[in-house]
Amino acid sequence: MRGGSVTEIALLGLNVRSKYLNKKTVIHGITFDSKAEASRYLELVMLQNSGTITNLEMQVPFELIPKQDGERAVKYLADFVYYENGKKIVEDVKSPITRKKADYIIKRKLLKFRHNVEIRETGQR
Repeated sequence: MRGGSVTEIALLGLNVRSKYLNKKTVIHGITFDSKAEASRYLELVMLQNSGTITNLEMQVPFELIPKQDGERAVKYLADFVYYENGKKIVEDVKSPITRKKADYIIKRKLLKFRHNVEIRETGQR
């Protein structure tokens, strides 16, 4: 089948593989995009429970380019944001493939330029 949308393919009962072969994983009723992201969440929850980090948040949006006439705003969605030793940490779980994607690299650079925030990249190297 060519040209079918994911919805059309799903309605036909066909299995759709993830572009990066990640598996959606549910932990504590929360669906994560990958096993690696779910695993990191559990680590961060343990760190928060021990007091090593505070104010853990997930899927935090950062505006990179404001809305313009006829255009939507461009945002970066961080996997996790928390405080460690009083410093705000923005973290993203990345595989070697997604770490090299042009759109991610541009958003990472825009985040640093607009918000003076560097992303802590975790996951496989």
